[in-house]
Amino acid sequence: MSKGSRNRQAARDKIARMRAAEARRRRRRIWAGVAAGIVAVIAAAVGITLGVTSGGTGNATNVTPGRTFAPISTLGALRPPPAPGALGPEGVPIPAAAPLASTAASATGQPVDGISCQTTEQTLFHIHAHLTVFVNGTPRQIPAGIGVPGAQAQSTARGSFISGGTCLYWLHGHAADGIIHIESPVKRTYTLGDYFDEWGQRLGPDQVGPSVGHVTAIYDGHAYLGNPRDIPLTAHAQIQLEVGTPLVGPEHITFPAGLLPLT
Repeated sequence: MSKGSRNRQAARDKIARMRAAEARRRRRRIWAGVAAGIVAVIAAAVGITLGVTSGGTGNATNVTPGRTFAPISTLGALRPPPAPGALGPEGVPIPAAAPLASTAASATGQPVDGISCQTTEQTLFHIHAHLTVFVNGTPRQIPAGIGVPGAQAQSTARGSFISGGTCLYWLHGHAADGIIHIESPVKRTYTLGDYFDEWGQRLGPDQVGPSVGHVTAIYDGHAYLGNPRDIPLTAHAQIQLEVGTPLVGPEHITFPAGLLPLT
């Protein structure tokens, strides 16, 4: 075989080896994709199973991994929630009930739990959560103006609305409807304990504001077994605290368009 023939044969052999190597790589990519798809399907199936078996009746998407939850059925027989009340200025029902506590002990502008009070709203991280409280089966109102020192009330056709004050904490409330506004210059996890600290009220396993007794917490339709101070304020979280008995089933509100997440 001439030298030229040998060179052509070597080139053909090299091309064949390159094609074979590329074919092996292609097969490995295909099998890797198939494996990844199988893993994703299994993960989705597990997630669906957990969601079905969790027993919750609310929005389970806010349930944070690593925290302690249980099916709502573990709380036993629950009274149906009462009529929600008339719609307030934010389009959310205001309980026809006495306030849990006044805002007299609220923070007056100093930082609280690393949360500042500023003269303008901070909307880099802007979400809303809802808080409901029952004491011995009776609803309690969450007063307007938490987190708004020097609150200035504005009258509307649907009731009083806090339009401003000397400053706004990153967590605050504009109406007595239980809506917690999280309007922050940083994206971080805020908790219900932060809000109560701004309010100047106690919160723990045996106390909610001035009401003392065993506290049952419900988070997005699930029983929350940890310290209620640690409940995360996530987008559209529906949080219910109950002091004493009888226990009331989870209240559910519909967030109006104006309270959609703006993250």
